Amino acid sequence: MVTQSFPSWPDVAPRLVAVAAGREPADTVVKGGKWVNVHTREVLGNHDIAIAEGRFAYCGPDASHCIGPDTEVIEADGAYMIPGLCDAHMHIESGMLTPAEFARAVAPHGTTTMFTDPHEIANVLGLEGVRLMHDEAMLQPVNIYTQMPSCAPSAPGLETTGYEITPDDVAEAMHWPGIIGLGEMMNFPGVINGDPKMLAEIAATQRAGKTVGGHYASPDLGLPFHAYAAGGPADDHEGTCEADAIARARQGMRHMMRLGSAWYDVETQITAVTEKGLDPRSFILCTDDCHSGTLVNDGHMNRVVRHAIECGCDPLIALQMATINTATHFGLERELGSIAPGRRADMILTTDLKTLPIDTVISRGKVIAKQGLMRAECPHLAWPDHARNTVNMARDLSAGDFVITAPEGANHVTANIIGVVENQAPTKALQMELPVVNGEVKGDPAQDVCQISLVERHRATGGVTNALVSGFGYTGNMAMASTVAHDSHHMIVIGTSQDDMALAANRLREVGGGVVIFKDGQELSLVELPIAGLMSDSPAHEVAAKADALGDAMRACGCTLNNAYMQHSLLALVVIPEMRISDLGLVDVRTFELIPLFEEGK
Repeated sequence: MVTQSFPSWPDVAPRLVAVAAGREPADTVVKGGKWVNVHTREVLGNHDIAIAEGRFAYCGPDASHCIGPDTEVIEADGAYMIPGLCDAHMHIESGMLTPAEFARAVAPHGTTTMFTDPHEIANVLGLEGVRLMHDEAMLQPVNIYTQMPSCAPSAPGLETTGYEITPDDVAEAMHWPGIIGLGEMMNFPGVINGDPKMLAEIAATQRAGKTVGGHYASPDLGLPFHAYAAGGPADDHEGTCEADAIARARQGMRHMMRLGSAWYDVETQITAVTEKGLDPRSFILCTDDCHSGTLVNDGHMNRVVRHAIECGCDPLIALQMATINTATHFGLERELGSIAPGRRADMILTTDLKTLPIDTVISRGKVIAKQGLMRAECPHLAWPDHARNTVNMARDLSAGDFVITAPEGANHVTANIIGVVENQAPTKALQMELPVVNGEVKGDPAQDVCQISLVERHRATGGVTNALVSGFGYTGNMAMASTVAHDSHHMIVIGTSQDDMALAANRLREVGGGVVIFKDGQELSLVELPIAGLMSDSPAHEVAAKADALGDAMRACGCTLNNAYMQHSLLALVVIPEMRISDLGLVDVRTFELIPLFEEGK
């Protein structure tokens, strides 16, 4: 188990006191900046910050007494000095990157702390996968705290995962040095119904004095929501409207508003603060899921803060939601999240609080990025070979594996169809009438319907679940396949051509996982993700370039959705309404039941 070498406050307190008192010189002094104090929500002009042992020692109007012959002096020249940004809820795997490459991608954007839930890899490699993510995270020059995944599978009885997480696994992980709490409790029906396993995981976390992450994806704010709140989750990020934000805050949860690559939930919820005037201490900003293209081209938490400000939030409040509010929520207010004595010296220099250009990033007292360029090393873990060989298919597939056979004698069917909703995680449960041709049901371009299939890839069962999806706008003969298929991470194949669907699935078997698009029998784009079929350990800019090419290929096939790849990858997430696909069949997430593809008698 990897531990972090960064010294704790008790180890360095005597030196911090001596530096602040002027008895010893600081390691670094940042002079003449505007100190953004998130404790008091004020900007203090012409202040100095002294750093020693990777922590803030003195924050005040004049740090001249802290400067010795070997002290590094950084002239702020009137720039704003703001705390390093914190992402309160995220999945590193969604960036298609390992923790090292994710850190390298986001640190130049000002993110110095992340609270990550590696439940994606937990579904593929179990507790070992969580440990590998944890260990690489502990090597990084920024703070990456790990939440122990709570739900693998996310909905027992409705999907089959590569591994299962147990209460014993949770209890064991609570003793690991970088574990900050329990990852999002997605099995909200289990909590509501008093499932002993779910409550045991929550109890193990609370006994360890750590934070329980929430995930309540239902729009029902009645008794089920109250029962879930009583079950112990301390936060939630699944809200999509103002009422959701208010309800969670009133129940004592920290409500997390997310802006990911495809989730645009800040604008519809920030009004709880900007218009309703609720206490902003109950609200936090996060990303949840960002792919590599977003990270490289648009930013990370700086993007979220800018967006919140554009939606009418006071810049200082938005910064609080991305710094001190997050730290306080996880019990780390004395450790990070602000520029104040004793805290980790995580700080950004920026010339504007609204647009947040990131000039200099300091993490643990060291300049790790400047003008968008990373200066610090981000060490890699030696990932074992079996973590790179996880696409376990029994055989190559053929077009026949993707045939949807109609009920005998039918000339049309009424089908249950997954409806994609742009920029949101929820889907719609649709019903459409489709023709039967030669005993088969295929997609219908006129109604924007194509096929979706889930290919089992953990136990080599050879299983293929076939269904239908609407909303991507695909035209012509094409297919897109991905081994990123939250959360069970089998393989999702979507297409208008069964031949291309087979080609796409077999290609991912060949390369060991990733995302691929075929059109008219030719490969248009491939993103290799060899680690667990989820991540690449290549540099972020290389993965981002391939992800951009993937987006171009999707558009070439007729898809105009914003970040449609993220929509594709979530269609097997059987804990977010309304309808999903799993290896066991079509799932109605409103009732948590398996339903038939075709309605009888219709």
